[in-house]
Amino acid sequence: MHCEIEFLPVGDASKAGDAIVLRYGNAFDYKLMLVDGGHAETGDQIVSHLRQHFGQRPVLEHVVLTHSDGDHASGLRTVLAEIKVKNLWLHLPWEHAAETLQLFADKRWTVDGLRRVIKEQYSIVSEIHDLAVAQGTTINGAFQGQNIGPFHVCSPSVPAYNFLLPQFDKTPEPDQAVIEQAGMWLGKESLVKRIMEAAKAALQDWTTETWAFERLKDGGQTSASNESSVVLYGCFDNNVRVLLTGDTGINGLTWTANYADRIGLPLRQFTFVQVPHHGSRRNVGPTVLNRLVGPILPQGSSSRFAAYISAPADDTKHPRRIVINAFTRRGGLPIATQGNSKVHWGGFPSRQGYANAEPLPFYAEVEEYT
Repeated sequence: MHCEIEFLPVGDASKAGDAIVLRYGNAFDYKLMLVDGGHAETGDQIVSHLRQHFGQRPVLEHVVLTHSDGDHASGLRTVLAEIKVKNLWLHLPWEHAAETLQLFADKRWTVDGLRRVIKEQYSIVSEIHDLAVAQGTTINGAFQGQNIGPFHVCSPSVPAYNFLLPQFDKTPEPDQAVIEQAGMWLGKESLVKRIMEAAKAALQDWTTETWAFERLKDGGQTSASNESSVVLYGCFDNNVRVLLTGDTGINGLTWTANYADRIGLPLRQFTFVQVPHHGSRRNVGPTVLNRLVGPILPQGSSSRFAAYISAPADDTKHPRRIVINAFTRRGGLPIATQGNSKVHWGGFPSRQGYANAEPLPFYAEVEEYT
């Protein structure tokens, strides 16, 4: 079995997102899979792409929504309205109300009341669910231990998701003490915090970096919603191994590595890796990268795997040079969408209209890690 992976260009400026079309099988007998749907306008782009390359009535065997953020979810409404989808894999936050009731600060919540409030806040995900029901799609929870076609779901587990949910920006206030006691407190992202982070990014200072001196640090923290991203591990012919990461962070990548070790999935042997969260420095660190993809190689070593990044052409924040360099040191060949589709053919024949992708360079000047 082969696996073709195409990252569609999503968003512009700082409006990044994900939409990944996969084809697995062989050239004459294959199935289609979609991971994330980007922004609302991305939905039409996905539908057009599928019909152009796979016929006027394509069928998606699997659609995966990695997490509930709008830059991954919104376009799936158009996809489900226009394209036959056999299986939908996602998280329905409101369905975890009973399991998470005690993790919210206000102890007056009832299960029904909490479910209603959360569902109202995740109206896009609710609409995706309703469209899937209307067309008879099988709806599944995308949690650790599930298999989606040729892919293993490595993260998140149901317990981890339940601890993350009260820390999402759209859910009611969490009971911090209870979540801290379980060792799962990350912090609840607020609008003020996002504005401050954006302002800090706009005032970015630059510094130098060499192959031998890495400025990327451990300890980066992304949002709880990002950490809830579905992480997929696929195994294909000729020892081809694929890791799709969504917007997960260091926690999700660590849970992935722990699960892979537990069930015997090899690490450090990937052919293709998605760089998490459009190349954000908050989502990776040296320690977890060493564990997942391998240690720093001698300068001048050949690339060992493709490292794909979904990022708009004119995004000043993504991908971070400090992250590009980190993957390059460890044998990654960094490829960014930046306004164009980028395809890893994975054993399938190439199609007309595609040129060879130009990898990103190793940068001598990088962002200060703040």
